[in-house]
Amino acid sequence: MAKFKFIETFIKGMYVIEPEIFGDNRGYFMETYNENDFKNAGIDVKFVQDNESSSKKGVLRGLHFQTKNIQGKLVRVLSGEVFDVGVDLRKDSPTYGKWYGEILSSENKKQLYIPEGFAHGFVVLSDMATFAYKCTNFYDPSSEGGIAWDDPDIAINWHISDDMEIILSDKDKNRKTLKEQKIEF
Repeated sequence: MAKFKFIETFIKGMYVIEPEIFGDNRGYFMETYNENDFKNAGIDVKFVQDNESSSKKGVLRGLHFQTKNIQGKLVRVLSGEVFDVGVDLRKDSPTYGKWYGEILSSENKKQLYIPEGFAHGFVVLSDMATFAYKCTNFYDPSSEGGIAWDDPDIAINWHISDDMEIILSDKDKNRKTLKEQKIEF
């Protein structure tokens, strides 16, 4: 019995994952990761670190990557709603510099798998959101990098409403564009 629906996006290796949810009058149960099911779907990776963050509406985290110890990520929302984005930075990819985004929420329970060689970011659309993700490599502060969230060449539609104030970290306020950096994995 399939416990997940794996939907490959137009960017090779990047998947929207919909878990099967078993619900009744007590609530619900679902698996969020199963190594065998993921391998069978073509996602044969080893996760080594889990992270969680909580952010308020308008917080935009990204677009982040590591230049060494590059990370693949399996991301999901525990509470609230975010718009989550991956940007392909693989040098030989036909979709280099292209992005894919998905609304992830505690309601839809979707996950997004972003393979190694991508920049990643998200913006919080609800009043608050708790975000969790598994990583294929350990965080390495000496190799962290980023791309301007509003890079005009990438042109991400962040689903930001007119009344939403974007809240960025100091690092993310000063990121260069992809063209200025020529990042490739």
